[in-house]
Amino acid sequence: MDIVPQLIVNSIIAGAIYTMVALGFNLIYGTARFFDLGYGALTAVGGYAVFYFYKSLGLNIFFAIVIGMLVSGLLGWLLYRFIYAPLRERKSSSMVLLVAALGAFTAIQAVIAILFTSQFQTLSTSAGNDHVYEILGGVITQVQLITLIIGIVLMLGMALSLKYTMFGKAVKAVGDDEEVSKIVGINTRVVIGKVFFIGSAIAGLAGILVGFDTGIEPTMGLSLLLKGVIASIIGGIGNIYGGVLGAFFLGFVENFGIWKISGEWKDAIAFGVLIIFLLFRPQGILKR
Repeated sequence: MDIVPQLIVNSIIAGAIYTMVALGFNLIYGTARFFDLGYGALTAVGGYAVFYFYKSLGLNIFFAIVIGMLVSGLLGWLLYRFIYAPLRERKSSSMVLLVAALGAFTAIQAVIAILFTSQFQTLSTSAGNDHVYEILGGVITQVQLITLIIGIVLMLGMALSLKYTMFGKAVKAVGDDEEVSKIVGINTRVVIGKVFFIGSAIAGLAGILVGFDTGIEPTMGLSLLLKGVIASIIGGIGNIYGGVLGAFFLGFVENFGIWKISGEWKDAIAFGVLIIFLLFRPQGILKR
């Protein structure tokens, strides 16, 4: 069988996963101007929440997914409310915020490992991976197809919300200039809190879908965070469409880059592309 169609399918699937991670990260960074490392751990929180409610307690799969997203979103909001917001109000430096986020990431990851052990877990093999489709010579599972559809819907929904809703306009205003937004009457703390909740819920959904596709482990958040950040920088950090474009670009570069070499080079290829963009086009494909 020709491997090119499968490489294309694999690239699209990877792009869809990176899209979701990049969307949430771009939303938070574009609004709060803050590199949230704790965001990565929330992908694992979503996956393990579904593992607990769906596989351990036997709840309905869709109900468990909703709970998983809510748990991730709520935890992201709590991190902002009780850690990041007080530090930002004290005008703490970016380094202080980064260290605080790193501490949150490490703590969440450790708690997950304590509660569920560090053993690799699978959410379910009957949730869609048993259904396989062939598209133009490439094979894709039902879970992967759902991931692609959700990624596209999320991108469109977020773009429309930011453009046409009052909340979306407030988010863009805060991202443009937080101090001026306060002057014109926008409650920036509430807006940013909602952004953290929404972005964290998206991170949880990404972790859930990865869990159904391949599986979950406490350290999964770091890899997803790095790929999401790289996709955001490549596409144009703070730009919704740029994040999506960067995610699919990264997916294609990674998968075609390992065509003739070992798959272990995938991360090295991703960071190589990142360095090239930082050196020659630091603003990304699309400007903010």
